Amino acid sequence: MTEQAKKISDSRVTLNVVMGPQDTNGLGNVHGGVIMKLVDEAAGFVALRHSRRPSVTVAIDSMTFMQPIHVGMLVTFNAELTYVGRTSMEVRVEVITENPLEGTSRLSNTAYLVFVALGDDGRPTEVPSLVYETDEQRRRADAAVERQEFRKKQRQQEAEHGG
Repeated sequence: MTEQAKKISDSRVTLNVVMGPQDTNGLGNVHGGVIMKLVDEAAGFVALRHSRRPSVTVAIDSMTFMQPIHVGMLVTFNAELTYVGRTSMEVRVEVITENPLEGTSRLSNTAYLVFVALGDDGRPTEVPSLVYETDEQRRRADAAVERQEFRKKQRQQEAEHGG
């Protein structure tokens, strides 16, 4: 039996990280893999907070890189649920970069990840439902349902064509 419905704010996560030289690629920008790892960590904590169960990443629906990120920038990962199914949860992560010397901030990345909560037996288990409090949250939930339907169609096509 699942817990009572929860608000999006109950599981929201903000992670702040200063990028260092160890995070760069050959071009001197922060390596995309570093950002992807931190996106997954922030989103994973959202899933854990909501489900109170170990949760695994099953899909990174999209990950856009809009701007390069440089050493010394403060990077903020804002992660929150957009939608929950019976055992799955979609998390949206916005990546904001701040140049502390200039006092400027900008959106650098957006990502959507899907997690499944695991029961004690290691199999998918039910998660609490989600309470939408604003029109924006409902709009994001509607968009999440569309992404979920697209993922289902993709899986069906892959199964039909040998994956």
